[in-house]
Amino acid sequence: MDGQGLAAAKAAFERADYLEALTLLSPMLGETTDAAPLVLLGEALERLGLPAEAAEAFEQAAQCVGSNSAHLLSRATALYFDAGDDDRAQLIGIRLLDTLPGDAPLAYVLARSFRRTGDTALIDLVKETLADSDDADHLKLAGEILGEDERNPLVLTVFRKLAALYPDDPYTQFKFMSVARDFCDFEAIEKLEQAIAGKLAAGDLSPLEGETAYSNLLRCGDQRLNRLATNNPGLTSAPSPAGSRQRRMRPHPWGDRIRIGYLSSDFWSEHATMRLMQSVLEAHDRSRFDVTLYCYTPERHTAADDGNREKWGRIVSLLNRTDAEAADIIRQQNIDILVDLKGHTGGSRSNILNQMVAPVQVAWLGFPGSAVNIDCDYVIGDRVVLPNGSRQNYHEKFCLLPESYQPNDPSHRALPPTASRQELGLPADRFVFAAFNAPRKISLAVLDRWAEILRRSSRSILWVMIDGDLARTNFLAAFKKRGVEAERIIFAPTTSYDAHIARLQAADAGLDTFPYNGHTTTSDKLWAGLPVVTLKGSNFASRVSESLLEALGLPELVAATPDAFVELAVALSENPHRIAELKQAIARNRFAAPLFDAERFCRHLEHGYEMMANRAKAKLQPDHIDVPRLPGRSEAFSTRI
Repeated sequence: MDGQGLAAAKAAFERADYLEALTLLSPMLGETTDAAPLVLLGEALERLGLPAEAAEAFEQAAQCVGSNSAHLLSRATALYFDAGDDDRAQLIGIRLLDTLPGDAPLAYVLARSFRRTGDTALIDLVKETLADSDDADHLKLAGEILGEDERNPLVLTVFRKLAALYPDDPYTQFKFMSVARDFCDFEAIEKLEQAIAGKLAAGDLSPLEGETAYSNLLRCGDQRLNRLATNNPGLTSAPSPAGSRQRRMRPHPWGDRIRIGYLSSDFWSEHATMRLMQSVLEAHDRSRFDVTLYCYTPERHTAADDGNREKWGRIVSLLNRTDAEAADIIRQQNIDILVDLKGHTGGSRSNILNQMVAPVQVAWLGFPGSAVNIDCDYVIGDRVVLPNGSRQNYHEKFCLLPESYQPNDPSHRALPPTASRQELGLPADRFVFAAFNAPRKISLAVLDRWAEILRRSSRSILWVMIDGDLARTNFLAAFKKRGVEAERIIFAPTTSYDAHIARLQAADAGLDTFPYNGHTTTSDKLWAGLPVVTLKGSNFASRVSESLLEALGLPELVAATPDAFVELAVALSENPHRIAELKQAIARNRFAAPLFDAERFCRHLEHGYEMMANRAKAKLQPDHIDVPRLPGRSEAFSTRI
């Protein structure tokens, strides 16, 4: 090897004359066993924007005697990726994993390559290495990957690190809070909430811009602040009052029947929304209402259809349609009232409503609050969840149903016999409080009150549904910190819906969460005959259980204050006779009170639609609507037992 020629090539490279360096290197290559000129060649080719050629040079250099082959092959992997040659990048990179375990830059290249080629299973080879890195780019990619695997404890590690790297970024901080909730990391939640509270107390409301509307409801019962949590990437534009008026005033061909369109991704029997409302859909009076389901339910769910979907209404798929295309389809079908069942919840396509779709647009059921930045004329509620004092915090007008706003299915819902405590692993001689709301709903205030109940009620245990070793360990640690030992907590596994209703009946009473109540979870408990102790709330999400209990005829289970919540739960745990009375009342009212009367609910809902439509036909602006109550039933609405 010509040392003088190599020195000249290096000099040319150092003065950034890369073409001259190539010219000087070319005669020296041939069958060389020296890595130095090949490495310099690769460097020059990379600087000239020729990543594939540079990768070949580094790969050849790795074959030379005495070379740092692993380092050179890692560089070749990255360059092949940059050149778009994923096959070559993965072939070399995967082989390197044994030689370079824990190499974060290599893992980063491979992870991006696997994502680009759709080889998601191979990402498992490198995601732990990415999570162990302290590099911001590596962690961001790990966060994107683990966002699809939210039960993996690595996701908590990743977002904890990102939160530390970006302490002033509200989006990162709230993402960490969301993940911490799922893993019951109450210490992290407490620190985050204290930091937010400090800024809000100082008049700085900007942190709320990084919080999703749903996440905000999990910790905040202040309706004024709920409206300021506006992190919703799914909304590409916000409606204007002028645009809403223009939509309502456009010419529209009203027909003999009111055309109702329901918009959702939840149109499958096993989803909680459909467990609530499928009997209502079936009960619609087809002589007065034409019902269309605008469905963007994932195919993996519709493929498991049990045959019920065809009973709910005409189904129009919006899968693989843009929001603009979906809006055009709905407009062409002259829908009179479009009802969004999602709002600010996961998988929502509420942005469709911001494209002047129907003369009347309504928010219902999916999101318990104002659909901020979604063009809705009405929100459907009741006098409990939407009292008059809430009006100033909503841009929508209220359509108040006379009983609960929440539909409940009495026909398709399972009602099996009670499961035995022995088979459930529950003690026969203890008072069992069931608290099966999602872990993310367990606020710090709830944690404190539940712990106080257990400390004061020595015979009781808490039965909760929390999955995963890390979440359970954190949960037990939080209770130990509050003076409650692990033997007072029993964890319930996930199970089928039928088995869930059977096991609920084995408990003595349910404990609710706040400020975000159980919604479907509370109605499941009541359906199973389980009394639920709740707290009077201050916004929609925190008033739902009260609404359900009122509609079932059990308002005495609503405590006025957090202290009263504790007192009520403790008193019930010491009074088995009262528990028996409450369970008998639920069994007596299940098929007599309004809560589970789907046909009655549907008639009220239809009357509300008619009142909306009549205003729209008359070109009147939306206004608050109180749907009148039908006469009470004189007998049970169902013979099912």
